[in-house]
Amino acid sequence: MNNIPFNKPFIIDKELQYIQDAINKGILRGDGLYTQRCHKFLEEKLGCKKVLLTHSCTAALEMCAILADIKPGDEIIMPSFTFVSTANAFVLRGGIPVFVDIKEDTKNINEDLIEKAITKKTKAVCVVHYAGVACEMDKIKDICNKHNLILIEDAAQALGSFYKDKPLGTIGDLGAFSFHETKNIISGEGGAITINNDKLIERSEIIREKGTNRSKFFRGEVDKYTWVDIGSSFLPSDMVSAFLYSQLEHMDEINEKRLKIWNKYDNFLKSYDVSIERPFIPDYCKHNAHMYYIVFENLRKRTDFIDYMKQKNINPVFHYIPLHSSPAGLKYGRTPYEMPITDKIADTLVRLPMFYELSDDDMNFLLKTVRSFLNQYN
Repeated sequence: MNNIPFNKPFIIDKELQYIQDAINKGILRGDGLYTQRCHKFLEEKLGCKKVLLTHSCTAALEMCAILADIKPGDEIIMPSFTFVSTANAFVLRGGIPVFVDIKEDTKNINEDLIEKAITKKTKAVCVVHYAGVACEMDKIKDICNKHNLILIEDAAQALGSFYKDKPLGTIGDLGAFSFHETKNIISGEGGAITINNDKLIERSEIIREKGTNRSKFFRGEVDKYTWVDIGSSFLPSDMVSAFLYSQLEHMDEINEKRLKIWNKYDNFLKSYDVSIERPFIPDYCKHNAHMYYIVFENLRKRTDFIDYMKQKNINPVFHYIPLHSSPAGLKYGRTPYEMPITDKIADTLVRLPMFYELSDDDMNFLLKTVRSFLNQYN
């Protein structure tokens, strides 16, 4: 009997070979050979001024909060429909997340609501490119420029996606990517920060290296290194980077395979006349097929769908519990307006299995099972 998980980690080529090579070279700490190769690859692929690997996207976001110089009482505008790290990174610096509703079509922050949430305390805007689909970055960037706000992109799901001709994660002052095992390109745990503002590059290296100027020392720019700023150990092991580098070498292939799976879902559901919502991709966006989701009319139908699929050994999952209504969100955040779209989507969206090794046979069984369920509501 088919057993289809929501996600399945995979090895595509030389991950284990590169890990062994890193071991043989005797450098397993951060910023070894494979970390440097990943940095170069991503900087060239993204056309980015500076990329630094981190041990998680959470760490990358925490670096963003420090680089944005978040102080106690500073406000950061962001969506509530996101992972906890988006908000927690700023709360750790004493910042106050200000939650803004999302758009019903893309599930991204509603750019028309951002300016209404700005106060004298607002320091930054942190957007989230949900499912690898771009936010409306031109308008958001204009708002940030007008009010002198730092723009941060939580691009955890968006490596390989574009806004117009610009790679996501390279449009704001700072960006953060994830290589968690549920993402397109994986290293188990892992992340990266992109620094697109020249003024923040030097400090980013210091913060990442525990607040020291160690990077300058290794480049021969100083004769010894010392503690010069706040920071932490945000570096991944070079074994993690070795695994990641093999994945990056096949980044386009991985995303193309996922796009075929995404299109198979979409073509099937497009021709099926049922009262569900499919993902919406704006004309300005080229997405990376990170996720395929459907949205039901209400919570009951979504619950019935998940239960039905699990009975057939298929594992779709719901997504975020809104941060604005979570215990920590109520304690540390601020919600200036009602959040009707966020509340609705949190109750009705379900993600379908999506991973590189999803076979044609499993896909056919999965779609047959979806059809069987949907026939009950047609």
